[in-house]
Amino acid sequence: MKLQSPQFQALFTPGLRSLAELFEKKNYELRIAGGAVRDLLSGMTPQDIDFATTATPAEMKEMFTSAGVRLINNKGEKHGTITARLHEQNFEITTLRIDVVTDGRHAEVEFTTDWEKDAERRDLTVNSMFLGLDGMLYDFFNGYEDLKNKKIRFVGKATERIQEDYLRILRYFRFYGRIAEKPGDHEPSTLQAIKENAKGLAAISGERIWVELKKILLGNHVNHLVRLTYELDIAQYIGLPLDGSLEEFDRVTKNIQNLCPKPMTVLTSLFKVKDDVTNLDLRLKISKEEKNLGLFLVKHRQELTKAVGPEPLRPYQDFIMDSREANTNSKICELLKYQGEEHLLREMQQWTVPSFPVSGHDLRKMGVSSGKEIGTALQQLRDEWKKSGYHMDKEELLSCLKKL
Repeated sequence: MKLQSPQFQALFTPGLRSLAELFEKKNYELRIAGGAVRDLLSGMTPQDIDFATTATPAEMKEMFTSAGVRLINNKGEKHGTITARLHEQNFEITTLRIDVVTDGRHAEVEFTTDWEKDAERRDLTVNSMFLGLDGMLYDFFNGYEDLKNKKIRFVGKATERIQEDYLRILRYFRFYGRIAEKPGDHEPSTLQAIKENAKGLAAISGERIWVELKKILLGNHVNHLVRLTYELDIAQYIGLPLDGSLEEFDRVTKNIQNLCPKPMTVLTSLFKVKDDVTNLDLRLKISKEEKNLGLFLVKHRQELTKAVGPEPLRPYQDFIMDSREANTNSKICELLKYQGEEHLLREMQQWTVPSFPVSGHDLRKMGVSSGKEIGTALQQLRDEWKKSGYHMDKEELLSCLKKL
């Protein structure tokens, strides 16, 4: 088949046209690879575009240097990737490869000119396709058929693909949540291969696991996929508590639909105690902000709730006003998502934290001179201001001081 969609045509910037000319002149084949092909076939505009070529890194460097094209960095060169900059646009181009030796985390590669061999070493059929710059699709493992049928399958044998890189277990989950139409539509042999190889995730770095896990948490079928991590013995190797609270997780994932939660907000519903957050951090090296959010939600999700009466938002507002910590407003918004308080969340997002209108200077002008008295008076006025729902202005507060 030949693709000629508007999304595909839009890729042809001056930079890509110049890149294509250079490769054509040298008779090197150049195709779009991997996720960008999947996105284009789904009618989406890809965020990132990777290219594959029959040219070796040395041949590409010579070609680009001769043409006066700037090369960006050489970090990916040993894996066959060259990054060139044309017309203010970066292009990442990788030589076709086969894996010679793999240890479940890294691979030693050998360059090839065989497109099928390169496709064979990729993880999932939907990620193993190539697209020529003329729109011609090259699909060796029925990836397009799987994409149309919303099926997620490993290229070839699941066990072999997983043992090449155990992180592919989580990539399978991530793409399942992105593409599959309904939960539970797995090939039994795939789930068996995942269960038998789950222990391999123990050797994968926490940072790589966290990148995938965050995407799973924000995808579709999240409660089904997280339950699978327990059923297939994955949870213990990726920092999740052995006794995760799956009922709470199911409840919260319903609450937060369409509320754009942070991944940590979703994940915290599995945790029963703050040690669960600490253990996750030890395994996955999450950011300080993510850890603090998890600890905040575990601590306040039950006791900090809406008030009965005309001002349901007041407990949350009071908490923000009393807090000395940064980002409290953001944490409260995540708490409201966790609790499923959509209406209150909208109100909170429109609420501006008010500034206390009275200063020590105002009190000195009224004749209060000692520092201790000023401190006491300011606290009394702050309490009155809080009781008023933060509506009293400076004059009202200062007249109130005369009565105190």
